[in-house]
Amino acid sequence: MSLSTKYNPSEVEGKWYRYWMDNGFFRSQPNPNKEPYTIVIPPPNVTGVLHMGHMLNNTIQDVLIRKARMEGKEACWVPGTDHASIATEAKVVAMLRERGIKKSDLSREDFLKYAWEWKEKYGGIILEQLKKLGASCDWDRTTFTMDKAYYDAVIDVFVDLYQKGYIYRGLRMVNWDPLGKTALSDDEVIHKEVQSKLYYIKYQIEGSSDFVTVATVRPETIMADSAICVNPNDERYKHLKGKKALIPLINRAIPFIEDDYVAMDFGTGCLKVTPAHDMNDNELGRKHNLPVLDILNEDGTLNDKAQIFVGDDRFIARKKIAKELDAKGHLAKVEDYNSSVGFSERTDAVIEPRLSLQWFLKMDTITKPALEHVMNDDIQLIPAKFKNTYNHWMVNVRDWCISRQLWWGHRIPAWYDEDGDHYIARTEEEARQQLKDKKPSASNQRLTQDPDVMDTWFSSWLWPIAVFDASIFKDGNKGNADLNYFYPTNDLVTAPEILFFWVARMIIAGYEYRGQMPFKNVYLTGIVRDNQGRKMSKSLGNSPDPLDLIAVNGADAVRTGMLFSSPAGNDLLYDEKLIEQGRNFANKIWNAFRLVKGWKTAPIETPEENKTSVTWFDSQLNAGLAEYNDHLNKFRISDALHTIYKLVWTDFCSAYLEIIKPEFEKPIDVTTYNKTIAYFETILKALHPFMPFITEELWHELQQRDEKDCIITAPWPQAGKFEQSILDESLIAFDVVTAVKNTRNTKGLSPKEALKLFVRNGDQTPLKHFWPVVKKLSNINEVVFVNEAPTTTSTSFMVRTTEFYIPLEGKLDTAKERETLQKELEYHQGFIVSVDKKLLNEKFVANAKPEVVAGERKKRADAEAKIKAIEESLARL
Repeated sequence: MSLSTKYNPSEVEGKWYRYWMDNGFFRSQPNPNKEPYTIVIPPPNVTGVLHMGHMLNNTIQDVLIRKARMEGKEACWVPGTDHASIATEAKVVAMLRERGIKKSDLSREDFLKYAWEWKEKYGGIILEQLKKLGASCDWDRTTFTMDKAYYDAVIDVFVDLYQKGYIYRGLRMVNWDPLGKTALSDDEVIHKEVQSKLYYIKYQIEGSSDFVTVATVRPETIMADSAICVNPNDERYKHLKGKKALIPLINRAIPFIEDDYVAMDFGTGCLKVTPAHDMNDNELGRKHNLPVLDILNEDGTLNDKAQIFVGDDRFIARKKIAKELDAKGHLAKVEDYNSSVGFSERTDAVIEPRLSLQWFLKMDTITKPALEHVMNDDIQLIPAKFKNTYNHWMVNVRDWCISRQLWWGHRIPAWYDEDGDHYIARTEEEARQQLKDKKPSASNQRLTQDPDVMDTWFSSWLWPIAVFDASIFKDGNKGNADLNYFYPTNDLVTAPEILFFWVARMIIAGYEYRGQMPFKNVYLTGIVRDNQGRKMSKSLGNSPDPLDLIAVNGADAVRTGMLFSSPAGNDLLYDEKLIEQGRNFANKIWNAFRLVKGWKTAPIETPEENKTSVTWFDSQLNAGLAEYNDHLNKFRISDALHTIYKLVWTDFCSAYLEIIKPEFEKPIDVTTYNKTIAYFETILKALHPFMPFITEELWHELQQRDEKDCIITAPWPQAGKFEQSILDESLIAFDVVTAVKNTRNTKGLSPKEALKLFVRNGDQTPLKHFWPVVKKLSNINEVVFVNEAPTTTSTSFMVRTTEFYIPLEGKLDTAKERETLQKELEYHQGFIVSVDKKLLNEKFVANAKPEVVAGERKKRADAEAKIKAIEESLARL
């Protein structure tokens, strides 16, 4: 191979990914001789393209799956996509609009043909993009939530839960998305603080010239008012009992009612009650038997029942009504007001509370195992701080609205007869049999299937089960070999914002249908934000294209860059410098490889510094691997990367290789070279989960191998024993080397000039093995142990408690050196004065923690030692 100066990822990545794919390295199958390790991908929307959040999430999954594969486990990472009812239908409608076709002009069957056409053309884009990242999924297992088998599984579950009494149909207030024209569950509503207006509207009391004032942020709903409610204890409004008020602009009379739900100190103490357009008002309306008047169409425009501004959008109507109220003297005042407004998680439309006939899943009983097994840590949330959030949601869970007014998705398996009665069945034939059994005389009635589909999450909550065996939900099925081997899965990596949408519901389904957890650990990533703390998005223009980043820097650089600063559960502040750091790391590894492979070997004696270096790096490598594996096993992914980064960059490249590097055009001894190749291979194996491409490339270049002997399945490096004493000694040795180099810089001494080093009380210095290393790295030609400071001109430094001297006779501007030392002396003397002020302060000594006082005393002792050394240096000048 050509040892190019810089690593060129474009020459490497495509080659190795194709090789891994062609040779089945990602494939998995039940193997009784291996421990299974399973991850199911959070299925991205079929509409999706790769963004920075996907990059973070899937890189973490790939790190985990590659490590497990190298550990000898049967590693199975199942990929796939979610059909995403709302998002995909919106994409298809937009596509049709470009072709001049309206959805309303199409039959359901024709629309679905277009939807499948769109899916086949665009639906696999994100999975292909994940391959560029290096994702080692078992692509043969790719699953789509609208696959025939998966579709049938969703229907089976609906039928089963209905038969168990968990699913019911009811007229209830729901969250309505006027843009998507569908109901949403509570969890699909994002609440945002919005700058609004608070309108104070005067309602005339019927038969009187008096009025009451009602404060509302929604004047466009006054035409749907059914009552005005006051607190029964509010003395201001006692006289209104039994009376009525007139709705402004339309003059319809509505009664005054009393309920302690109304807070006397909020607004005016009068509450307009609009049961059709507010969740709380609906509860109040039911309690007081108030009429329900729905004045909005499904698209958020006013209907005929509104009487005025019919056909106007609700927000346009708001402005018009406010203007009309003001013109006719019904508007007392308007104030700025911050209010919490619900937005659709998918379309970002403002949610409209709406009374609607929908299908619901009872959540009070079915959720209990899912709550218990998370709170007792059978299933662990990482980080654990999310347990409190999870507990709050599960304890206060509400019934789940599972029907959606869309065509793309899993159709509700309900059929209605001509009387409006429904039959839940997998097929129309089964429904007709139920009709025949229930109404023999009406068995020939026409049956009509419910036009709605199920909430997307009602299909994806089956994901960890259905990807292995979609037929498991049928009666009596015990599961196929895949399901019984790979389930329960091991780790789930996902975002906290879908902890309830998806994670909690998968746990519910796991215990309901397998009596087991669906996964053991849930690793919750943070959100990728820009350096201003804003969530990355296309609309803000603050998100780089991940594929562009890969094309410029390489996948390994992007993977490590994303993980340098991504602790579980905390947001990642993206900075391009992180990707640059990843690229530099790849180049560092590449250059280390070029250096080592450029050496020639010879059967010569091993130098003492090499012997010491090998002894030290054996321990350093094992200590680093122990820390690295501990971080990975505890899901401290970012910490693990920092550990291996330091081991490679600082310990291996900057220290070990520098120590053993032979002189120019001279050979290295065979023993040291072979150890170095072995170290390099161990490092590559440890790095592989983070940097799969460069490690595979160098694995094959370090030595000749069988072409199928790939690092992707090489044994995972385990930590061996290490000697702490040699590691401690190395730190001192490297401090000495640094001090000598700093002395050269400050004194203007050439690094090429060999120096003599005096060591005072050398027999007490804890350097027993590293003197050859110090001499080589510092260009020291002689080390002399003395009991007293040298009398000739010299400079000194201290490492720990040992003094070191470098002779400077004839190499120094004496006057300038004296001036420098004098300034240092004055600084340290002043420092002692400041420390003494603390130590002589009785209150400080009495109240400070003992370790703080001890620290101050140590600072003083260190300063005294430095003063003594400086005074000795001055005396020698």
